[in-house]
This record gives sequence, C-alpha cells and structure tokens, in this order.
Amino acid sequence: MSSPTIGAQALPGEVTIGVLALQGDVREHLAALESVGVRAVRVTDADGLAQVDGLVLPGGESTTISMLAIRWGLMEPLRAAVRAGTPMYGSCAGMILLADTILDGRADQRPIGGIDMVVRRNAFGRQVDSFEGDVDFPAIGAEPIRAVFIRAPWVESVGASVQVLATVPAAAGDRIVAVRAGSLLATSFHPELTGDHRVHALFVAIVRGTA
Repeated sequence: MSSPTIGAQALPGEVTIGVLALQGDVREHLAALESVGVRAVRVTDADGLAQVDGLVLPGGESTTISMLAIRWGLMEPLRAAVRAGTPMYGSCAGMILLADTILDGRADQRPIGGIDMVVRRNAFGRQVDSFEGDVDFPAIGAEPIRAVFIRAPWVESVGASVQVLATVPAAAGDRIVAVRAGSLLATSFHPELTGDHRVHALFVAIVRGTA
C-alpha cells in the first residue's frame, strides 16, 4: 500500500523510505534500505515525514525515542500517518513504538501504536543477555535469518488482524518476534546489523504494494 503522502519530488516509480532519526541505529537502516534499491532519507520532523512513502522506526531506546518525538512535535503526525495507511517497519524499539499496548514500560512512555499487540519491553533480558541465532521466517524465504536480539522485546499476544511471521523457543513456550498488520511490519531483532537485508526487502515490497 502506498502512502497518501508521497513526496512531491519523487520520480514515477521511485520509492523513498525514511528512517526516523531521533535516536538509535539510523545509519545501519539507511544502508540496508539503499542496498535493496530504494532512496533512503533521515526523517526528523513532520515535513520530512510528509515526503516519504514509508518509514522505518529503528532500534534504540523506545522511551527516549517517544519522548523526543513528543518534544519535537512528531508524535501526533506519526500517529496520523499510521491511521492514513503509511507503511512503517519497526525493529526492536520500533516494535515497541508500534504496539498498542506495552508491558514493563515507563509510566510516561507513549507509543505510536497501530498494531493490535501486547509487547513486553526488554523481555529477553538486559544488555548482557543479548544474543543471536537463526530464526525461521517463511515470509522472506526458506533460508532462516540470522537474528540479533539486543535488550529485545517479544510479543505477548496479538489481535485477529495481526499475522505472526516468526517465533523463537523460550522457557515458557514459543515467543513471537515478528509480525505484520497490513502495511505495518515489526521485528524484535535487528536485521540491519547482519548484512541479510531480506526483511528490508519485504518492507519495500509492502511499500510498493507487491507483498
């Protein structure tokens, strides 16, 4: 699904995807997007948001990103963009931002919302508990993806409108680590850190309306 706020200067057929550049691993997402053949730009304000066909919400610190979005007048434009159907992809902290409900978050934390899911912040543990492993992700192909989890959330539950794309085994049962809800995509892990950019290619296909 294409965003209704396509940049006026975009060429026919050209896709421009923004990366919310308030905090987090912005540079890595820009490089990953460029590697799959789209124009990638930093978004720091509402004007920049209005010029892109889709938006990546990067990993980082979800509370800090939400506080900065509020301070810089971006939270309401982001929520409006979700309501208007603008495709968004959130990795790690970005997944938390796209959740309608957050567990173990700060009392003053405000999500963008849009995906009917309950996400537990830092569910896999603290920084010292970070890990990586192969994850089956059929939506991007038969080959597993190498996933990097850094103070990662997991999804506790999803609504009927949400498609579960990937899970990982845990002591209490399989945990959801990738979901899609229409034009919104989210992963607990950081595909931008591994050189395997199939998740970004999937997001570009969502933006182009071919996924």
